[in-house]
Amino acid sequence: MSVRGFLFATVVAAGCALMAPSFARAQGQFDPAQFRERMMNNVKERLGASDDEWKVLEPKVEKVMTAQRDARGGGFGGFGGGRRGGGGGNADQQPTTETGKASQELRTALENKDTPADDIAKKLAAFREARDKGRAQLQAAQKELKEILTQRQEAVLVNMGMLE
Repeated sequence: MSVRGFLFATVVAAGCALMAPSFARAQGQFDPAQFRERMMNNVKERLGASDDEWKVLEPKVEKVMTAQRDARGGGFGGFGGGRRGGGGGNADQQPTTETGKASQELRTALENKDTPADDIAKKLAAFREARDKGRAQLQAAQKELKEILTQRQEAVLVNMGMLE
């Protein structure tokens, strides 16, 4: 992922984390499914996709979005972050991806100042391995999506930070 794409994804995740409390206040309680639906409708609209096109595009767009979150070390119920309130609700949510789990294990090791250097090195290596695997999955998902896009749609998704 390019620096620009990573920064975009980080800004989106931070924005989601910041917006979640206002959605919760406005609606009584935050609804991740409703938020996801709005987000996907926005992507569909920006791509100018018909309903029939969207039936083909949506699962591939979703796969890229999930892979981006996973490659960043997210996977905490939809918004990334972690135990310190990465957004999306419960601050004690457990990560749902390999990268998220490795990130949490590394963070836990670092929180304990008595953790041996060897343990930190193992957890750091595991995190890097999971992150690299996530990046490879992201590249594959992006390639698969690009194969079915028009030139305009590809440019829109590049501009949005979803594609390189």
